[in-house]
Amino acid sequence: MKHSLLIVLTFMSIFMSSASSCNKEDDKINTENNTPMANCKIKIKINSQTFTATLLDNSSAKAFKELLPLTINMIELNGNEKYYDLSNSLPTNSSNPGTIKNGDLMLYGSKTLVLFYKTFSTSYSYTKLGTIDDVTVLTTALGSGNVTVTFELE
Repeated sequence: MKHSLLIVLTFMSIFMSSASSCNKEDDKINTENNTPMANCKIKIKINSQTFTATLLDNSSAKAFKELLPLTINMIELNGNEKYYDLSNSLPTNSSNPGTIKNGDLMLYGSKTLVLFYKTFSTSYSYTKLGTIDDVTVLTTALGSGNVTVTFELE
């Protein structure tokens, strides 16, 4: 009888510890994408304009930060975004944001860096890396075609 009770208590202990660790992990995932990274501003240079962006505190943004400085030729797509296919995959935690905002810096899949310059609704999933702080002249700076963009630490 004592042996059976010990087995039941062991299984309950294992179950409870795995359930609580799942909840902690879920909490981490839910908050990871939305919090700005402490003291993590980057500069984004487009032609003669320089923008400041704030990266989020997630593994994807940290991996992106490790790539900097980075000068790339971003390709125009759909009149609302510029994109570039990175040579290596970054960690992802994608979700559907519902609405893309002007100035969002995101990852599509694990390798496509996307800089949005218009606000619109979407059904696609992205991993958010950060946001440009002041988008006042972003659309003008990016223009209507492909553009060379430099990302660097501030």
